[in-house]
Amino acid sequence: MDPSTGLKIFGEGEWLEKRHKTKRKRRSWRKLHLGLDLVSGEIVCSDLTKDDVGDPTALPGLLDQIDGPVDRFLADGAYDGKPTSDLLTARFGSLIELTIPPPKNALLSLNAAKDPTVRDRHIADIAARGRMAWQKATGYNQRSRGETLMGRWKAVIGPKLKAHTFENQKTEARIGVRVLNQMTALGRPSFERTA
Repeated sequence: MDPSTGLKIFGEGEWLEKRHKTKRKRRSWRKLHLGLDLVSGEIVCSDLTKDDVGDPTALPGLLDQIDGPVDRFLADGAYDGKPTSDLLTARFGSLIELTIPPPKNALLSLNAAKDPTVRDRHIADIAARGRMAWQKATGYNQRSRGETLMGRWKAVIGPKLKAHTFENQKTEARIGVRVLNQMTALGRPSFERTA
């Protein structure tokens, strides 16, 4: 699973803004990309990029950090498209389960009747049963674990980066990943269905 979030940069500009009660035109920020193992809850890959790097662009670097096999890739609609599915299939084989929601106005491919892609099957399933039923059937609702991870990051590590240079900010993000993984290793709650 691959969620991402924006982190603010706390620098001299924000200090001046607080001190002199002025407004800056544009705040700078970085984008944190994390790869989460849904079974163990561990962050298996991470990258901090500048704000102009899109999610699919950062994906190859994240995948390079993963040593073992990947059975399932769960991501938001930003990853929808042939380049992402081709990259994942090339890296992990055709048996990888892709769960990426197509946009509401998505159309079937030209070969959908003869040789439907995973995306075509998702589009047809959503059209037949509805988006919520598709989410439940595919396990897309587990994406909330990624959102919880981002909330945990911002609560424990913080929503701002303290380092001034980009390389030091990347190091700060790697340290944050290690801290959260250590906390996860210490113990996670186990859930049991009672009814």
